[in-house]
Amino acid sequence: MNNTDFKSIIYATSPDGKVAYITLNRPKHFNAIDQNIPTELRAAVRLANFDPNVHCIVIKGNGPGFCGGYDLSTYAERAQRGQTEGSQDLSKGYDPFQDYLFMGEATDCYSELFRSHKPTIAQVHGAAVAGGSDIALCCDLVIMADDARIGYPPSRVWGCPTTAMWAHRIGAEKAKRMLFTGDLIDGKEAAAMGLVLKSVPEAQLEETVGLLVDRIKTVPINQLWMHKQVINSGIEGAVRSSQRLATIFDGITRNSPEGIAFQSTAMQSGFKAAVKQRDEAGNSDSYRERWKNKL
Repeated sequence: MNNTDFKSIIYATSPDGKVAYITLNRPKHFNAIDQNIPTELRAAVRLANFDPNVHCIVIKGNGPGFCGGYDLSTYAERAQRGQTEGSQDLSKGYDPFQDYLFMGEATDCYSELFRSHKPTIAQVHGAAVAGGSDIALCCDLVIMADDARIGYPPSRVWGCPTTAMWAHRIGAEKAKRMLFTGDLIDGKEAAAMGLVLKSVPEAQLEETVGLLVDRIKTVPINQLWMHKQVINSGIEGAVRSSQRLATIFDGITRNSPEGIAFQSTAMQSGFKAAVKQRDEAGNSDSYRERWKNKL
């Protein structure tokens, strides 16, 4: 696949050819993940890896945010019409193996950012939510806007983060806090807990990422590869094991009694209503402010 074949992303390189830019390009849908994004993302990372001029890769989103997760509203609308596909095709019953094959492929695509021979940097504005956080957290480095949000709300009902990068980035206790609550946090809090490298005002985001890649691209490609291999070797076995279990559990969460009830609400009242009911339970402005004041 070359850069002219992409439908849901844009692939480009900097004028000097040393930085590859992958832009999620479904702005009208908040760059929600469709059937194209996982495989196109993997293909773009490989394109950059085999380009002898590229030193590092930046991934970002077009429009109002980085990535709003899977385009589940589209899937929910199809389900209302009796049309199911992929991991939610239950016409013959729930088959955990078929579910694992489908979601495991998507997870493998996002993990290409973690396995990439060249450094990967996520530039996050707006929101990196649910599957969008999977993509961002697979990158080596994440720079967020102060007012951007990141989190995995489906951990409340109907999801488990299949890339399983939370604990590997912030440790067990903070990862449990994020997944037990499904909270969204802003860039400042994400940087404070060590989830991301840095948080800056959105107006400075592009410049900040630019300064970082300008520094990285002066290092020889082989040198960057060696450093990444040494660091990744310490966790890659644990990452693979975590991802296998998380991908299996993701399928179970979507087909547990609570997951089925969530789907029923989505079909009866609309997907947005189901998400609102799930994510706002106990998540009042009062809770958020009181919690932040305790940090």
